[in-house]
Amino acid sequence: MARAWTLASRPTGLPTDENFALVHTADAELADSEFRVTNSWLSVDPYMRGRMNDAKSYADPFILGEPMTGGAVGTVTESRNADFPVGTKVLHMGGWRDSVVLGGGQTPPAGMPPVKLPDLGVPDQHWLSIIGMPGGTAWFGLLKVAEAKPGEVVFVSAAAGAVGSTVVQVAKAKGMKVIGSAGGMDKCAWVKSLGADAVIDYKAGTVLPQLMSALKDMGESGIDVYFDNVGGEHFDAALAISKEWARFAICGMIDVYNDFKAQPMQYLPMIIGKRVTIKGFLYPDFYAQVPEFNADMAGLIKSGTVTGRETVKEGLEKTPEAFLGLFSGENTGKMLVRL
Repeated sequence: MARAWTLASRPTGLPTDENFALVHTADAELADSEFRVTNSWLSVDPYMRGRMNDAKSYADPFILGEPMTGGAVGTVTESRNADFPVGTKVLHMGGWRDSVVLGGGQTPPAGMPPVKLPDLGVPDQHWLSIIGMPGGTAWFGLLKVAEAKPGEVVFVSAAAGAVGSTVVQVAKAKGMKVIGSAGGMDKCAWVKSLGADAVIDYKAGTVLPQLMSALKDMGESGIDVYFDNVGGEHFDAALAISKEWARFAICGMIDVYNDFKAQPMQYLPMIIGKRVTIKGFLYPDFYAQVPEFNADMAGLIKSGTVTGRETVKEGLEKTPEAFLGLFSGENTGKMLVRL
């Protein structure tokens, strides 16, 4: 008997437990070329909030009453597919459940086919964090979208999150100066331990004065790159202290995912005089370059230059709780569910 979380109703604002339902389904017999994966790790990510709305976006909305999807790592436990024999470890999008049937010509969950885990000597869960989609988002956004260079000043919001903490470490590994923003003393201390040159605590006061103070202490006049995970006040403050020809890589805006409030745009006109480039991007934009990312990140991980940290909830039943924790800042590093 397989168990899966479904979206029972579409949330208004921050989701609640009532928006989710855990359903049980009988294990179906495998057809030719199909294989069954028993999941060991599930990922929850901020972008999933957008899929809970019945609105056109870059990812299709979740269907009410149908199993939700998301990143997962598991092991093949039954197979009629020679390419995925029993024992194969697989990265796939059949998350929010304890097992999933893949292959056989059916459309893969979220349209993304399953991938055998390469033997790069990293823990399985890292394929959902620093060497998976969050790590790739950080690497591609910093190096390919923003084209950050050694010696430049990088400001990253949500620097204690899965993506932001990786940005901090990759930027330092590539010879950049980094200012991170995080919420609370403990998270700020962790970001500092990752190598950030300065850290601001957005919960302790307004972002812009803290940014200006950090830049002054560093002997810098402004930022060359802004890596945005938050939007809102952070985005506007980054515009205020950007250098000419600064580049903004826009990864996410979690500040508005549950409340579509008006955004502070006091410094928006500075885009013109400073010739700021602002570019949104998605991890799938760079599928063709994933091997390049894998090779570089694997080396950084093995050398200890980049480390992963996870906040782990235990058991499938905790998946909605883990997801909601993203919006209260409960996670340090990547939020995962271990089955």
